[in-house]
Amino acid sequence: MLMRAVVQRVGQASVTVEGRVVGEIEGPGLLVLVGVTHDDTPEQARRLAAKLWGLRILAGEKSCSDLGAPLLVISQFTLYGDARKGRRPTWIAAAPGPVAEPLVDAVVAELRALGAKVETGVFGADMQVALVNDGPITLVLDV
Repeated sequence: MLMRAVVQRVGQASVTVEGRVVGEIEGPGLLVLVGVTHDDTPEQARRLAAKLWGLRILAGEKSCSDLGAPLLVISQFTLYGDARKGRRPTWIAAAPGPVAEPLVDAVVAELRALGAKVETGVFGADMQVALVNDGPITLVLDV
């Protein structure tokens, strides 16, 4: 499988854990939900970061790298939920925390190495995400 991300162009976005804002960006920027499956690799994390940094979906067909725009990256195992059968999704395609967390961290580290300002959620926490989707523009990337 491929590492998956849902990318939204935002005017602002934040993530709150236990009533405290732990990550926040003011736009223009990107909110990125990242899902990891069992066989994803650090190379896929590197490619996803490069794709996000250069993705030309901001105003005027600009990218985060063009504008120095911030990204809010949040782990999201439910991107690999499967609801084809029955009414209750299964999560068997989602990687467990010990596999997924280092790869989400690798995406963040690679973005920062490219020069990005990156905010994050808290891996495995119950998070509340707020955003103003600009456009609206939402893409699903499989890298």
